[in-house]
Amino acid sequence: MENKELEMLRYPLGHFEYSPKVSQDTVDGWIQVLEELPGILENLVTPLTKVQLETPYRPGGWTVRQLVHHIADSHHHSYTRFKWALTEDEPMIKAYGEKSWSKLFDARSAPIALSISYLKALHAKMVFLLKGLSKEDYEKCYIHPDDHSEVSVKENIAKYAWHSQHHCAHIQGLLKRKGW
Repeated sequence: MENKELEMLRYPLGHFEYSPKVSQDTVDGWIQVLEELPGILENLVTPLTKVQLETPYRPGGWTVRQLVHHIADSHHHSYTRFKWALTEDEPMIKAYGEKSWSKLFDARSAPIALSISYLKALHAKMVFLLKGLSKEDYEKCYIHPDDHSEVSVKENIAKYAWHSQHHCAHIQGLLKRKGW
């Protein structure tokens, strides 16, 4: 497989890009993406067989099962990062090893229903929080330890809306390629 083809499988929507100069409608759209993710993901993966869930979404990539559990793990961290940014003065967050987490027993074998149910509750709580924020809250930041960058609450909303669509696109692409 050529590098360009593999890059398209890895980033079907392109890499995350962010501009802080966006309208409230844009932010509301990102929050809507977060609100809709659990239902969209559930509709994509619930009909899949056990064999299909064990299929990598791309060569060398995670299986669909690992991907579902990764989304739950990652969005769990995102929710915590929102809370830290909103309650502390530019806190340094703790990063996590997503690749290592994807190799753990639960990511490789737990029923996807666990992460789907968790995402439903987590996103309901997250969206409720985000809909109540002020413009000042959007500008509060946390510090990412990998590069010491400041990430605002608004940027994190954008990042996780993209993350939601990015991983759904992985699964949609696999379904289309396989004719499922």
